[in-house]
Amino acid sequence: MSRAVATYSNQGAFTIKGMSDRKSVPGGYRSLNGTISPRAIVWGALLTFGVSSFSASAQAPGSGIPQNSKQPTGVITPADSSTVATGQQQLYNSTGNNGAQVTSDSFKGSLVSGKSTGTTMDLSLDEAIQRGLRQNLGLILQTSAQKNANGQRLEQLQALLPTVTGNISIEVEQLNLAAFGLKFPGLNPIIGPFQVVDFRAYLTQNLVNVSALENYLSAKHNFQSAKLTAEDARDMVVLTVGNAYLLCIADQARIEAVNAELATSKVSLDQATDAHDAGTSPKLDVLRARVDYQNEQQTLISTTNQLAKDKLALARTIGLPLDQEFRLTDSAPYAALDNPDPAGSFAQALKTRKDLQAADEAVKSAKANKTSAFASQLPVLNFAGDFGDLGTTPGHSHSTFTGTGQLSAPILQIAKTRGQEQVAEAQYEQAQARLSDQVQQVNADVRDSILDVQAAAKLVEATHSNVELATEALSEAQQRFRAGVADNLPVSQAQSQSEQANDQYISALYQHNIAKLSLARALGVAQTNYKDYLGGK
Repeated sequence: MSRAVATYSNQGAFTIKGMSDRKSVPGGYRSLNGTISPRAIVWGALLTFGVSSFSASAQAPGSGIPQNSKQPTGVITPADSSTVATGQQQLYNSTGNNGAQVTSDSFKGSLVSGKSTGTTMDLSLDEAIQRGLRQNLGLILQTSAQKNANGQRLEQLQALLPTVTGNISIEVEQLNLAAFGLKFPGLNPIIGPFQVVDFRAYLTQNLVNVSALENYLSAKHNFQSAKLTAEDARDMVVLTVGNAYLLCIADQARIEAVNAELATSKVSLDQATDAHDAGTSPKLDVLRARVDYQNEQQTLISTTNQLAKDKLALARTIGLPLDQEFRLTDSAPYAALDNPDPAGSFAQALKTRKDLQAADEAVKSAKANKTSAFASQLPVLNFAGDFGDLGTTPGHSHSTFTGTGQLSAPILQIAKTRGQEQVAEAQYEQAQARLSDQVQQVNADVRDSILDVQAAAKLVEATHSNVELATEALSEAQQRFRAGVADNLPVSQAQSQSEQANDQYISALYQHNIAKLSLARALGVAQTNYKDYLGGK
């Protein structure tokens, strides 16, 4: 036989309990002839004391109301998309901070895979980018942040799902009834030792909890924000690896130019030496030519060293062992880009930039937190129950259960509720402000990149013309010196101008290519369309 008891506690909780009779417990509540014996009184007192103690402990796991646990939303920061205009590797700050600490330096590192082959491998730009998308540290950390946000989402989801736990206990006890003021004539006050075996499962379930639901929605939006941020990080990897690769290409072009200038200087030095030996030229011409030749040698040493360092930086971004030798198989020829429309490009960026979408998800997460703060003052309805087998031994036991439905609501916590609402409101306003600012930052990124592309294209044309003019001037000066019309000072000056013109042309090509890659990143299509932008469009 089972019975249901409804109670209303002074804490405002309506409780419904059902409990079965424990018939199999030795001694029972009554004797066989229906009269209450002293032994029955003792066992009744013991069982009443034990059952009340057990009931209090058994209900503990399911009697508490899940507390609102607000998870911090991802902080979405605007991505920096200024063009790399110098030989140093300029990286973009990652957007989003969802558990892993990702900084601009993170994209300079990687996880090394494999060992050096001992031979020189070929490395194309596409292969370098694909390696970076697998091994770059910034992307790995951001992917880890995505997993962290998903874990927080699952934690918040559990507050809406049933929770079941199990427990097995064996209790051996001996009591002194006299210590509790129970004295029965002719009855030994020392009872026991006796044991109670309990096999039990506990169930808790939130039936109505608006605050917990909003906390889950907040964590869900935060996970989506982290996911989009990880996708945006892939564009950062393309920009970082592409920049490092283009730097190495520029270094190689400089080495080729310096070698050509070194050969020219050697010709001028030989001419000056021959003219001096023939007595038609002073020693000053020889000294001047030798200084020019040695300057080119120094430049070659410096440029070769810079290439080696930039190749190490490239290997760091894509996870290659630093002792692995490789050669670049792609060049960076000039390819003009159709003049994009700033307004149309900005409209495209609003649709494709993942960091903007992540910022929008952060706003939704903050809004859900705001609703959760308000809902924390609403009533919460939950259910807790247990079912198990209780007795002195597993063979002498009977099933027992408890069911509790509880409705609770805060009555007087005005300061706490108002404080939570104001904190959530402030976070919501901050998220909205960040999103609004990021939209404008993307607009600025797109327009800056377009201006850089246009300016770099003009620089390429101007510097290319300068190279042709400087080459012609150098040839003219060499012919005049060879004919004995002039000394080699104009030759030395022309060589210096030619070297400067070549260096400016190489720098302009690099700036033009990195500006186009930066534009692809500003539009949010660097990962999928970088070939179209680097090769012209």
